[in-house]
Amino acid sequence: LAASAIATPALAQGNGAAPFTGAHVEAIAGWDQLRNGGHKSGFLYGLGAGYDMQMGSAVVGIEGELSDSNLRRREYDVFATDDRLTLKAGRDLYIGGRVGGVIGGRTLLYAKAGYTNARATLTYDDGTAQGLGDFRDHTNLDGVRLGAGAEYAIVPNAFVKAEYRYSNYEKGFS
Repeated sequence: LAASAIATPALAQGNGAAPFTGAHVEAIAGWDQLRNGGHKSGFLYGLGAGYDMQMGSAVVGIEGELSDSNLRRREYDVFATDDRLTLKAGRDLYIGGRVGGVIGGRTLLYAKAGYTNARATLTYDDGTAQGLGDFRDHTNLDGVRLGAGAEYAIVPNAFVKAEYRYSNYEKGFS
């Protein structure tokens, strides 16, 4: 998964000497890709929050996210003519930590790792007017997320960031 974010720290301490210390809230938007025997891309959006502590040029923090995606993968004529099987990525919860280093006073390079839980919904339409074989089911998938990114402090209390993250879920999803 890849995401970029624009954020404004909530409860920021306003300390110009340590711009990456304090609580933050961020909007998340980016490209999402689901892999499970094939791949499909979509748009990811959500909210994140966390708390960082800057000690010299080192930064450690904890963060959490709630995101969703418009990603869907459809297969047609799977079991019968005119039927449709749809896999939809749903909400994704994440909690983890990050460590990084400040470069040039306003840029943070970091790595992150943590626990993630995503919801996947499987829907089958048998293609008939009666719909006797139709069903819908969802499952929650536990996984591990790893990532890396760069964050730039535009002004006190505001930053932009870009990151790449990979989530490996159970049942062969990533």
